[in-house]
Amino acid sequence: MTELNLELADVNVQEFYGANNENFKLLKTHFPKLKIVGRGKQVSAVGNEDLLKEFSTKISQIINHIQHYNKLNEKEMETILESENSNQQARIHSNEVLVHGVNGKLVKAMTAGQQKLVDTVRKNDMVFAVGPAGTGKTYTGVALAVQALKNKEVRRIILTRPAVEAGESLGFLPGDLKEKLDPYLQPLYDALKDMIHFEKLESYLEKGIIEVAPLAFMRGRTLDEAFVILDEAQNTTHSQMKMFLTRMGKHAKFIITGDPDQIDLPPKQKSGLKEAMSILDDVEGIGMVILTEKDVVRHKLVGRILHAYKKLDSL
Repeated sequence: MTELNLELADVNVQEFYGANNENFKLLKTHFPKLKIVGRGKQVSAVGNEDLLKEFSTKISQIINHIQHYNKLNEKEMETILESENSNQQARIHSNEVLVHGVNGKLVKAMTAGQQKLVDTVRKNDMVFAVGPAGTGKTYTGVALAVQALKNKEVRRIILTRPAVEAGESLGFLPGDLKEKLDPYLQPLYDALKDMIHFEKLESYLEKGIIEVAPLAFMRGRTLDEAFVILDEAQNTTHSQMKMFLTRMGKHAKFIITGDPDQIDLPPKQKSGLKEAMSILDDVEGIGMVILTEKDVVRHKLVGRILHAYKKLDSL
C-alpha cells in the first residue's frame, strides 16, 4: 500500500469540499478502494499505486475547475469524476464569458462597445479605450487581464493609475505611502475582487503575480509577459505617458483607459492621453476604441446624466 499527500494550493477549500462535504463524499464514493482523508488544504489517500495516479489526476482537474470558475457544485463534481479526460470536464463554456467570477458571476461584454474592446484587444498588443464613466472600460480590461492570466498567456497582471487628486486633497491623511495611495487604486481592487476569490487574490498580490501600483512605480521597468492596464490615463502628463508606453516588454499586452472629459490635471497642463491618441492613431498594432453613453452599464440614470451634460457642453 502507498500513501499520497496532496495540497489544495491557491483554491477555495469550501468549494472543494462542498456544502456539508457533499463534493468530498462524492470523491470518496468514486474511489471506494482508497482510504481518503481531508484536513483543510491537505488531502491524503492510501491504496494501490495505479488508483493513486488516477486520484491525483482527478484532484488536479478539480483544482483547475475551481480556479477557472471559482465554484464547484455536485453535478460538476460528478462530471469531472466520471469523465475520461480533463477535456470532458463540466464547463459552463461560452465564447462570450471572459471570466467566471466570484459566487458564479459571469463576467462578459455587456454592450456593443465593450465587445469591440474585447475584439480589439485580441487583435492588438496595445489598445486605447476611452469613454465616459460607467462604460466598463476598466472592468472589461481587468476581465481580459484575469482571463489571460488564467489561460497562462501572461505571467502577471499590472494595474496602475496616476495618483492625481480629483479636486480633493488626501495628503493630510495619516499612514504610510501605500495607505495614502490606496484610495486612488480602490476601483482596480474592486474589479479584481469580483473576479478572483479573496484568498487567491491575496496570494497573487503577496507573490507579485498581480500588482496594483501608482504610475510613478513603473519608471525604469521593463514589463515582460505581463497584461498591463493604465487606468485614468487622462490624468497623465506628456512625460508620464511616454514613460509608460515605453515600458512595454516582450509578450506583453497594454490597455490604456480614460475619459478625456474628466481631466483633473492643473490648468494649462496637457493630457498625455489626448496627445498619445493623436500621435499614435495610425501606428500598426495599436487599437483605438471609443465608448459612449450607450455603453453605460451602471444605473440607467447615469446614461441620461451623461447625455444631459453632453448637451450642455455643446452649447
